[in-house]
Amino acid sequence: MIKAAELLFKAPESEKPTILLMIDRNELEDQMLKNLESVGVKNSVKADHISDLQRLLKEDYRGIILTMIHKFRDMPAKMNLRKNIYVLIDEAHRTTGGDLGNYLMAAVPNATYIGFTGTPVDKTVYGKGTFKTFGLEDDKGYLHKYSISDSIEDGTTLPLFYGIAPNDLLVPKEILEKEFLNLAEAEGINDIEELNKILERAVNTRNFLKGTARVEKVARLVAGHYLENVEPMGYKAFMVAVDRPACAMYKKALDKLLPAEYSEVVYTGNNNDTEELKQYHLEAKKEKDIRKRFTRIDEYPKILIVTEKLLTGYDAPILYAMYLDKPMRDHTLLQAIARVNRPYENEERDMVKPHGFVLDFVGIFENLEKALAFDSDEVNAIVRDIALLKHLFKAKMEESVPPYLKLISRNFNDKDTDNLIAHFRDKSRRKEFFKLYRELEMLYEIISPDLFLRPYIDNYSTLSAIYKVVRNAYAKRVQPDREFQRKTNELIRNHIDLNNLQKATEFYEINEKTIEQIKETGKSDNVRVINLVKSIEKIAEENSDDLYLIGLKERAEQVEERYEDRQISTQEALAELKAIYRQDVERKKEQAAKGFDGLTFFVYGTLLDKGLKNPEGITRQIKGEFLNNPNWQTSEKEMRELRSGIYYAVLTEEDDIDKAASLVDELFTRLFKAYNL
Repeated sequence: MIKAAELLFKAPESEKPTILLMIDRNELEDQMLKNLESVGVKNSVKADHISDLQRLLKEDYRGIILTMIHKFRDMPAKMNLRKNIYVLIDEAHRTTGGDLGNYLMAAVPNATYIGFTGTPVDKTVYGKGTFKTFGLEDDKGYLHKYSISDSIEDGTTLPLFYGIAPNDLLVPKEILEKEFLNLAEAEGINDIEELNKILERAVNTRNFLKGTARVEKVARLVAGHYLENVEPMGYKAFMVAVDRPACAMYKKALDKLLPAEYSEVVYTGNNNDTEELKQYHLEAKKEKDIRKRFTRIDEYPKILIVTEKLLTGYDAPILYAMYLDKPMRDHTLLQAIARVNRPYENEERDMVKPHGFVLDFVGIFENLEKALAFDSDEVNAIVRDIALLKHLFKAKMEESVPPYLKLISRNFNDKDTDNLIAHFRDKSRRKEFFKLYRELEMLYEIISPDLFLRPYIDNYSTLSAIYKVVRNAYAKRVQPDREFQRKTNELIRNHIDLNNLQKATEFYEINEKTIEQIKETGKSDNVRVINLVKSIEKIAEENSDDLYLIGLKERAEQVEERYEDRQISTQEALAELKAIYRQDVERKKEQAAKGFDGLTFFVYGTLLDKGLKNPEGITRQIKGEFLNNPNWQTSEKEMRELRSGIYYAVLTEEDDIDKAASLVDELFTRLFKAYNL
């Protein structure tokens, strides 16, 4: 809306227009004004009162007027007859409905109306609904459309999958259709308040949903599903009850199955509520705290029990699952399930939310054609049954996985490991395999636990073990606790001999005996190359104070890079790595003989590289400068004093001032790189 307003306002052919930006919430007004300013639109004003709006229109204000539909109440007709008035309306599926829309259109009868909405009313009792007022330029009614599938493709939202609860828990079809799905007035429901009014009359539906025995069964299924399917992935859930008494019932039922801190009830309290409802009233400060904690990983609550609040506008990307026990349709259904389609990533946990999930306890998703009058064809294409994920897992396991399984024939002994390392030496092969495995792993995490997976457990376990070997061999940095998602990790521990997998990577010390030790291991040359590189990387990480090892690590990784790109043979790579080991053994002897620590030997090596006459003597002077300035990495003052001290130490042996300055610059460049400063 802001971009459209900006373009209209700046377009010469608009001839200094008046643009009404119509929003539906008070809290958006100040935010919209700031956003308008941020894009450089200065001619904008907020109509705080009805009188302000009437005055602005009557005085023929040219610019952007920020207002709300209720400020048109009882406005006189023909307040402004100009044609270059543009009315941009947010939430257009409902804003112009009723008398207020009539007052608006009578006040500025020659205006152009542009509606913005995420959920246009289509096949409804209002004829063509939103399209009756807006966007008549194409045969489908849209002036422009950015679809749900577009947003999924762009990564701004995620696909939605659903599952259906057991039949005995679903609202009987004839009751659901009679009291809800077949009601003409239920079509195109614009907001949650309208939905609640209809549900108040759906006596049989509500009685069924709040049956004590049923609530207990649903709570058991929800608790089990959350603990087994959702919590292991690190995500959170909504329990959506039909009304506030049902929220209270579900809280009590869930507290019998889960620790009390797992769930919180969030609804609006009334003064005339029963004592049972009042015990879940929340002060504003506490509710704000609950909302905030829910968005954070590893913090309670993990399940929010809601019926109206938080079903629109609340943004919690960590929300993955919605347990839907409230009949919904059209806009209210789309807005509610959109709570779970927000992308979420957590690099520390290696979490990337794959999609949103709704477990339907009502039966709405069995009747999607009736439940979604809005663009039902498109929604059917992107709101899919979780069974499709099972088909996808099955197809990948049966078609793509078998060639990888053939690489293992001896239960991951040395020969199998060598075959894997040799086969995946090619980076493109690794990339293709890692992509397939990550897709399968995510599918397994989502579907598990499920009887469907039983025929695939052995092969999936083997594939996971292959991934572990290849990942450990070629990854630059492996963090064992994050190699697998939680359910897969448990599966591997139960089905694979981890001792064999751990033998695949052996680490060696760097000393005079290492080379002989490597020859005696019986490992193949491919495995030796990988293990030598891994050993150097591991030693460098564990001895971060030994700066010489950083250069050693870089050289080893360059050898590995050329080995993987087949620029050098396995034997050539092995020879170069052995030479690096021998060089470090000699370096350690020299360092010990001179009495240098890792830092001063690093300085010594730099001075030696630059051909100074007395590198050892200068290094001993420089060592004293480091001792005098121990906080040089964090203190600018000590950094200056250290640099000055080193410069004068170099000048004791080097007469050329420019050469001395260049050498000091080179030394600090290397230090900064080594310490990541």
